[in-house]
Amino acid sequence: MAPAVMAGQARKARIAITLDLEMSRNFPLWENTHWDYEKGNLDEAAKRYSVAVARRVAAAGGRMHFFLVGRVLEHESVEWLKEIVGMGHAIGNHTYDHVYVLARKAEEIQFRFQRAPWLMRGRGVAEVLEENIAVTTEAMKRRLGVSPAGFRTPGGFADGLAGRGDVQEMLKRQGFGWVSAKYPRHPLDGDPRAVLAEALRAAQPFRYPETGLLEIPMSPVSDINAFRTGRWPLDRFVRTTRAAVEWAIENRSVFDFLAHPSCLGVVDPQFRTVDAILELVKEAGGGAELVDLSSVATV
Repeated sequence: MAPAVMAGQARKARIAITLDLEMSRNFPLWENTHWDYEKGNLDEAAKRYSVAVARRVAAAGGRMHFFLVGRVLEHESVEWLKEIVGMGHAIGNHTYDHVYVLARKAEEIQFRFQRAPWLMRGRGVAEVLEENIAVTTEAMKRRLGVSPAGFRTPGGFADGLAGRGDVQEMLKRQGFGWVSAKYPRHPLDGDPRAVLAEALRAAQPFRYPETGLLEIPMSPVSDINAFRTGRWPLDRFVRTTRAAVEWAIENRSVFDFLAHPSCLGVVDPQFRTVDAILELVKEAGGGAELVDLSSVATV
């Protein structure tokens, strides 16, 4: 894997708030698991939360990034998404069915394809995956009038797309110059500044040597890791996020905050985490800026 090409090179820390527009198992109730089959059936609460965060970031003079599961665009109204676009925020491709892009077998693609294997229609795994991405791009153009700003893989991988030149080439073929696929390993216990420093350094942008595709990793700790895996209280998540942003500002690095409105909106309805990020960027003055990931990719 090529070394980071941007870490420590920016005059300002680049802080990106990113929300993946999908439903999350275990939220709003712990016993909720049916979302695994309905990832794009975004509920009204998640939509409202997404718009509210977009307004907060815009009011702070920044831009943010959303990654959209294409099935959301089957809903009757997409006016809330158009409002987000109208604020100047970016929306990227997150596949149509929240598929596992590293799949090699049909049963690995997504729960929906396990339940309804006829969706394969005799096609190979690679063909189905590529179509899932291409259809999302087409849907965004038709319903929102915009092309996707980058691509994020459903699920983050400790090594990103390293060793999967075939997937990298497929994404380039689909018109993507950058991807957000890596989510570095990290502990969930201990002092956040001490335990996260290594993971945050590993979450800086770099290019894959196989293809030159730019990777913009997701930064720990995500809301899903904190609230599903770690069963954290909100206070701990806010403190840890603050520590991570402070590290990025001190090191003039990139911080890619990863959350899901279907999760964060349930555990943090008062926007404490987002407001903490906005506060730290404001306090940093000229030392930090709120950006979308496309801005990170152009530096």
